[in-house]
Amino acid sequence: MPESESRVWYAAYGANMHVERLRYYLDGGRPPGATRTFPGCRDRRPPERSVPVVLPGRVYFATDSPVWGGGRAFYDPAAGGTAWAVAHLLTAGQFSDIAAQEMYREPGVDLDLAEVRAAGRRALGPGRYETLVCPGLLDGVPVLTFTAPWPMPGDGGLRTPSAAYLRHLAAGLGRAGAWAHAEVAAYLAACPGAAGHWTAGAVAGLNVPTAPTGPPVRPSRCRPGPRRS
Repeated sequence: MPESESRVWYAAYGANMHVERLRYYLDGGRPPGATRTFPGCRDRRPPERSVPVVLPGRVYFATDSPVWGGGRAFYDPAAGGTAWAVAHLLTAGQFSDIAAQEMYREPGVDLDLAEVRAAGRRALGPGRYETLVCPGLLDGVPVLTFTAPWPMPGDGGLRTPSAAYLRHLAAGLGRAGAWAHAEVAAYLAACPGAAGHWTAGAVAGLNVPTAPTGPPVRPSRCRPGPRRS
């Protein structure tokens, strides 16, 4: 199997938890409210699977989003705690193209993922989402995502997320089917940047789209993988 066709889990912890939002990165186009049009991936097939997953580390809100207003989500795998995400099973080529679009680069070049798989981290540049992270394995397949190069900042570097952004994140987590609405609200309200500005009740009161009905599923846990010394 060519390297670009090997499978990886893309762990989305922000807007791309929502499969409908992820489709713009796969198919191309401009999401509602966005200021840019995404070119899309070379391979526009949907994810083979999308599952709720718990990662080691924390999600926090920082910088200012030109689309949503307020802080946007970042992930620090070294911070104590757990982060909730939705893992999409994609090809390595699709992950490369999604990462390129998040980095404001043109898709079409396969990233060398060997270093991040082996070391757990690889910086491709100084930008907000130009650091690749591999927090571990899920079903024996590498889990990959991207985040900022800096660790989770103190209170001075955090930014409060907007209601529209939290509503979108709550919808993405809710549709994963692993967590009740109240649990999602409490989780998001406790994330650094939101904590102290949003309460669980306030997040629960947002007009979050109803998740599909069905039996609840258990979230998977990302397991540490072997690392080269």
